Amino acid sequence: MKYFCLLALAVCTNLFGQTPVNPVIQNFGTVVDAPLADLKPDSSLDYNIVVDLMTGEEDKKVVAFSVNQLARLMNLHVMGGVPKENMNVVVAVHGGALWTALGNEFYREKFGVDNPHAPLYKELIDQGVKIVVCSQSMFKRKVDKSQLLPGFEVATSALTTLTMYQLKGYALLRF
Repeated sequence: MKYFCLLALAVCTNLFGQTPVNPVIQNFGTVVDAPLADLKPDSSLDYNIVVDLMTGEEDKKVVAFSVNQLARLMNLHVMGGVPKENMNVVVAVHGGALWTALGNEFYREKFGVDNPHAPLYKELIDQGVKIVVCSQSMFKRKVDKSQLLPGFEVATSALTTLTMYQLKGYALLRF
């Protein structure tokens, strides 16, 4: 799948003359510049976004599409002209996406490989993205806070996180 995506990106680049870029999240979420775009993000706005991250990947050796979308979200807005400082993103991790939040030791114990999401989540957190994990999903799957990647917070639930941030005016995205 990874090679197919890279091939598709290369074909699109050659056909349309667009250049792959990673303006914020350097190692994930590659996008192409959009010099012909008529509609671009308003660079004067603050982008308050809460993401409902609930899907994982069947192949535990690769970064889940849903998690890579977080990097694309950041890269697309900044590539489109939004200052990184205007990006206020909160991610509520729950459901099948919970496994992506496990620290390497626990991920390796469960799936036999290092957590491929760990470097991506680190980059996101380093760029100011707040990532919270649903305690209800943790309880259901018997995951302790000590088993999560560094920098993650635990929330009462994904539901309360999503409703709270929406009431604060955050736009909701679901991955």
